[in-house]
Order: sequence, then C-alpha cells, then structure tokens
Amino acid sequence: MFDFSFSELMVVMVVALIVIGPERLPKVARTLGHLWGRAQRYVNGVKADIERDMAIEEYRQLQQKIQAEASGLEQSVKQATLTADRQVQQINEAVAKLSSPDQTIQSDQTPSMPPPAAEPSSVPANKSAN
Repeated sequence: MFDFSFSELMVVMVVALIVIGPERLPKVARTLGHLWGRAQRYVNGVKADIERDMAIEEYRQLQQKIQAEASGLEQSVKQATLTADRQVQQINEAVAKLSSPDQTIQSDQTPSMPPPAAEPSSVPANKSAN
C-alpha cells in the first residue's frame, strides 16, 4: 500500500523523537499501535460484510436459478402426465370399441327365439246375423 524504505522510516522516527520527545514517544507509539489495530479490525469487518453480502446475493441468484429449473421440471412433468393421461384415455376408448363389436358378434351368434306366433282366436269373428 505505502512504499516506505528503511531509510525513510528512520528519518520519520528521528523527527518524531525530536518533536515528541523521548518521554512521550512510547505512549504515542502505543496509541498509534492501538489506532492501527482498530483501523485494521474495521477494514477487516467491512471486508467481511461485503463478502457476506456478495455471498448472500450469490445464494439468492442460485436460489432463483434452482426455482426456475424446478418450475421448468414441474412443467415438463405436467406435460408428460397430460400426454400419458391422453394416451390412457385413447387406449381405454380403443378397448371399449374393440369390446363392443365382440359383444354384438356374440349376441348375433346366439340363436334367438322366433317371435311368438299369433294364436288363432277361438272366438269366431262377428258376422252379422241374418
């Protein structure tokens, strides 16, 4: 991030020693260390939040993709079910058609009794009497 050479770092330390003084320099260094640690923790926290948000977004996209695939699969299963139902219905109709002529053939083959003949009436027809 920052490119400091050893000589530049030594110059900054000597200037800090002169400006701050040898008595307060350890306290200032400790405070700077704490601030540096807080800054690093903050940056790491922000990075973790960003990564978590990105992961959540990736999971949402994955969930949407899976839902789209599931709905497509559901549609294809419904289509296959409808096709199978139509085919079963056609087969049932064909079986019904095939069984109907068999019954008529069987009924045609069974001897049927002739219709009963009209019996002559024992009462003579009324003729007008002389």
